[in-house]
Amino acid sequence: MTRTTRRSFLGQAGLGGLMIVSGAGWGDTASAQSTVDLPLPGGPDRRAMTTAFPQKGPMILQRTRPPLLETPFEVFDRGVFTPNDAFYVRWHWAVIPTEIDVASFRLSVRGHVDKELSLSLKDIVDGLPRVELAAVNQCSGNSRGFSEPRVAGAQWANGAMGNARWMGVKLKDVLDRAGVKPGAVAVRFAGLDEPVVADAPKFMKSLSLDHARDGEVMIAYAMNGEQLPLLNGFPLRLVVPGWYSTYWVKMLDRIEVLATPDESFWMKSAYLVPDTPGANMKPGQTGLAMVPITSMVPRSFITNLKGGETLKAGAKVAVRGIAFGGTTGVKAVDLSTDGGATWQPTVLGKDEGKYGFRQWQTEVTPPAGDLALMVRCTNDDGLAQPMTNNWNGSAFMRNGVETLQVKVA
Repeated sequence: MTRTTRRSFLGQAGLGGLMIVSGAGWGDTASAQSTVDLPLPGGPDRRAMTTAFPQKGPMILQRTRPPLLETPFEVFDRGVFTPNDAFYVRWHWAVIPTEIDVASFRLSVRGHVDKELSLSLKDIVDGLPRVELAAVNQCSGNSRGFSEPRVAGAQWANGAMGNARWMGVKLKDVLDRAGVKPGAVAVRFAGLDEPVVADAPKFMKSLSLDHARDGEVMIAYAMNGEQLPLLNGFPLRLVVPGWYSTYWVKMLDRIEVLATPDESFWMKSAYLVPDTPGANMKPGQTGLAMVPITSMVPRSFITNLKGGETLKAGAKVAVRGIAFGGTTGVKAVDLSTDGGATWQPTVLGKDEGKYGFRQWQTEVTPPAGDLALMVRCTNDDGLAQPMTNNWNGSAFMRNGVETLQVKVA
C-alpha cells in the first residue's frame, strides 16, 4: 500500500460542492443494443450488450435489476488496470440510490467504540492520510457459467473481475479515531442499497477485528485516479485486498464494531463453501461442513487470442495475458502446448503490487493441427492453479487451469 500526500482530492476528482451523481432510469433503458458470442456449456451462446448504464461503456448484460454487468474479455488485453467504464458491476438488491448528494452524505461509525462518528466525505478525504493500493476485485462466482453440472446464479463467463488502483484511507485510521473498546471481535459494514421486499435481510458483511485493523483494508473514494462510478460504489467503497468482492461493500455508509461474532444472514447463511481442499465437492453430496468464502486463489488467462481462431503454422505467435495470485503476488506463469505434460516459463510484466493483475507474455511456434494452449499461475506462497476445476453448489472459487483451443494451418 502506498501512502500519498494529504493534498485535497476533492477538487481533483470532482467530489466537491453539492454535486449529485445520477443514474436515474437505468432499469427502464438498459435494453440490449447488440450481442456478443459467449458460448457457455448450458447456453446461451450469445449475450446481450448494453451501453445504457451511467458512466459505463459497452458491457455484457447479465441482469438489469439489480444491475449485473460483465466486462467484455478483450478489455483485459489492454493493460493491467481495468478502465472504470468497463469495470464489472454486481449488486445483491435492486433498491439502489440513483442520486448521491455529496454535501449531505455521512459515514457513521458506531457500536463497541469509545466515540460514535458521523464523517462527511470532506472529513475523510481531507482529514485522514491518503493511501493507494492496486487490487483485484473478483466476484465469488466469476466463471460460474462454465460450471458442469450447471448451478443457479448469474451465469458469468470470465469477466466478473477487474483490477484497479484504489485510493482512499485505511479502515484502521477510521476505527482508531472512533476508539475500539476492549472486547470487540468484529467489524460489520453496510451500504445504501436496500432489500426489495419487507423483512428481506439487509446486505451486510463483517471482518474480524484483527483483519479490519491490519492496515491494508481501506475505504476507497477513487479508483484509477477518478471518483468511483456510481455503480461501483460511489461515494465510498470498502476494499478488502485478496478477498472476494462480497466483502467489498459498495456505497458504504455504516460501520459497526461488534462485541460478539456476526450472526447476520449474509455471514451465517450466504456465501458459504464446503470446508474441503479447493472448496470442492461432488454434485449431490451432503453433510459437508460449510464455511464463509474468504480469500481468493491464483488465476491466469490468455487475453490476446480467442478460442477457435486460426494461427499460421510454423510462424512465431505471441501469447500474452494476465494473472493474479489471490492473497499474495504472482511468482510464475507457465504455458503448456502439450496438454500439461511440459510447461514453459513466460516473462512477467511490471509488478504493480501483490494484490493486482500481473501481465505475462511468451512466444510459441506451433505446427499445423489443433492446438490447446494451457496457462497456469503459481503464487508467491507456492500455490498453483489445479489442472481441473472444482465444483460446488454455488460454483464459487473456480480457478482451474484455463485451456484455449485454436487451429493452426
